[in-house]
Amino acid sequence: MRRRAFIEGIAALGVAWPLAARAQQSAMPVIGYLNGASAAQFPPLLDGFHKGLSETGYSEGRNVAFEYRYADGQYDRLPALAADLVSRQVSVIVATAGTPTIRAAKAATSSIPIVFVIGGDPVTFGIVTSLNRPGGNITGMTLAGSETVAKRLGVMLELIPAAADIAVLANPKNPISEAQLTELRQAARTLDRHLVVLNASTDSDFAAVSTAIDRGKLDALFVAADPFFDDRRKKIVSLAARHRIPACYTRRDFVVDGGLISYGPDAPDAFRQAGAYTGRILKGEKPADLPVMEPIKFEMVINLKTAKALGLNVPATLLARADEVIE
Repeated sequence: MRRRAFIEGIAALGVAWPLAARAQQSAMPVIGYLNGASAAQFPPLLDGFHKGLSETGYSEGRNVAFEYRYADGQYDRLPALAADLVSRQVSVIVATAGTPTIRAAKAATSSIPIVFVIGGDPVTFGIVTSLNRPGGNITGMTLAGSETVAKRLGVMLELIPAAADIAVLANPKNPISEAQLTELRQAARTLDRHLVVLNASTDSDFAAVSTAIDRGKLDALFVAADPFFDDRRKKIVSLAARHRIPACYTRRDFVVDGGLISYGPDAPDAFRQAGAYTGRILKGEKPADLPVMEPIKFEMVINLKTAKALGLNVPATLLARADEVIE
């Protein structure tokens, strides 16, 4: 009898252990990663996010799972993608790559915590009530894209001081574009420069942009910060090269792909901070108690090969300040 009881006990354990393992697996927190752009263009930023998450003790597949949703620059898909994540009862939603992404996440839930990365001022866009006390179920990082455009214009003019007529590539479907244009226009008036805004929100729009650059006899191209453009950086860099027009960008990726110069916040570091915030929320902290973080690092990258192809001499003072020089 004792032997039979022992065997039956072992058999019972054999059933109980898989059930316990499945219960533990089902209890693993799930992060919903909502992105307005495409997966192909964001590996360095996602790597930064995972680095920050690991700083709080979480790693994908070990003690946290992910549900990834990408809109591929089609912002009208975002509400349905956000609603899908909510229906799956994820533990946290991470909303990145465009103000429309964050707005879609915020509209989809008032209870699931949201961590965002935004290019401009989240207060101006009604995302949070204040930077120090965001309130509600949402907090995150601002890249301060609209607040740094004047500085980026100044950097560009150090390299191309004779540029008088400047094309600005902007996406009218992203609310942050108008904030960037407002600051850029103010800076251009101060510096006595003329701006020509060229809009693009679909791939077919680039043909009209190309024609406008040809006809306008423009001296330089200023590319506004936008996930739609990030996804099409090779197309934009190629367009600038074809027209032999010096161009300035926000992200270093453009310069690595052959663009002339970039100046902007260190985006991977901002995503690292977003990852750390996500981990802290998974551990029990409330988004309302976590202030919106502003960028800590900014970087300037110059491509000397592209400068030479355009017949530009890069000032030694600008080279000395560059964080990276591609030769």
